[in-house]
Amino acid sequence: MLKADKRLALVFFPAFDWAISPTHPEREERLLYTQDQVLEEGIEDIDGIEMINPVPASIADIQRVHLCVPDVETRVSSSHLISAGGAIEAGRRVLLGKADRAFAIVRPPGHHAHRIVHGDRGFCVINIEAIMIERLRHEFGARRIAIVDTDCHHGDGTQDIYWNDPDTLFISLHQDGRTIYPGTGFPEEFGGPSAIGGTINIPLPQGTGDEGYMYVFDRLVLPILRKFKPDLIINSAGQDNHYTDPITNMRLSAQGYAELNRRLAPDIAVLEGGYSICGALPYVNLGIILAMAGLDFSHVREPDYDAELLREGPRTMPYLKTMCDQIENIVGQRDEIERRVRGAGQIVKRFRRLFYDTDGISETQHEEFHLCPKCPGVQVLESAADVGDNIFVVQVPRAACSDCCGHGINLYERADAGSYSRIFLQDRPNDRLIWRP
Repeated sequence: MLKADKRLALVFFPAFDWAISPTHPEREERLLYTQDQVLEEGIEDIDGIEMINPVPASIADIQRVHLCVPDVETRVSSSHLISAGGAIEAGRRVLLGKADRAFAIVRPPGHHAHRIVHGDRGFCVINIEAIMIERLRHEFGARRIAIVDTDCHHGDGTQDIYWNDPDTLFISLHQDGRTIYPGTGFPEEFGGPSAIGGTINIPLPQGTGDEGYMYVFDRLVLPILRKFKPDLIINSAGQDNHYTDPITNMRLSAQGYAELNRRLAPDIAVLEGGYSICGALPYVNLGIILAMAGLDFSHVREPDYDAELLREGPRTMPYLKTMCDQIENIVGQRDEIERRVRGAGQIVKRFRRLFYDTDGISETQHEEFHLCPKCPGVQVLESAADVGDNIFVVQVPRAACSDCCGHGINLYERADAGSYSRIFLQDRPNDRLIWRP
């Protein structure tokens, strides 16, 4: 009998009762072919690989991360709760010492879901990884966590949630936002005033394949991770950069995915995108499972795999080398950028427009970061959606000092109820979300 070198917990949840439409790329068949492949390969029979069942996330788990408008019950389906709960169970398995690593193969996905949730954007309503991370922090204590997002689309929601969190490193490798949804994820997006350099965006040119991904991993991702020294590494394991994916333009193979996973050695992986239901997902997930278990994955091949057709184009590697130079330069200026940002005043402001492509909702956000020399400070956000909801949010971060805890409560109590449909206080030190009117 085969024995896994690393004990691996697997969670499957195809979400049979949830789809945007019967023919939408994000539907239950995404995982059914993978499930069949895993059974056919006898993965369940490998000593050290255990299948575990998801348990739904709670409303409190969602509210620890999100402000759902008007409330969680209106925006979040039972399938989303189970998907997030599957990721939580995978993470708990690792932190309880029952597994060395865990892979949550679940849907619906979540990395386009921002802190504020007015609807569905990029097939995402709630952020699965963030909900998992904050539950693990709540249950097991504060931890220094790195998220490496390998989905083909920029993880803009995860970036938003951890934009100003100095204890969370977010690295996203994705197809250049000038050529794909959501149009974000550029090197200049490097984190909020209390977390300068905590966001690393690596936009890749169309057609990047295995060689290009390995180069960027070795040149940028792994050295940055080593310097950050995380307690946990999370892989947002999107698979839509596969060469057969119908909605993207990349050339990664199942072997490439498995090798990236071997090099990254994540503690927990969570499935994100990936819409080549037959041609990619069964093989990619199999390769990732074997790599996470420390087993040989050299035999995993797609039926139509052709190494010659997937070679990097002549311009790709020179482009990647120049881009890596530029990102290393930005990372090297972190201290100077932080001094400049903090020297500009006690409040840093940001304005954004967001579009919920699935639901057709437009949102504007006015955000203030109230700086503090002792902690990440308090965040204040006004969000207005064109469907009529206008909210005011005060967020007190997990690591807030006593002064900022008091300041946040004061801002919440002073906010004019007549100007907003609802006023929220997300009080992370006390693990509570309260609102009025």
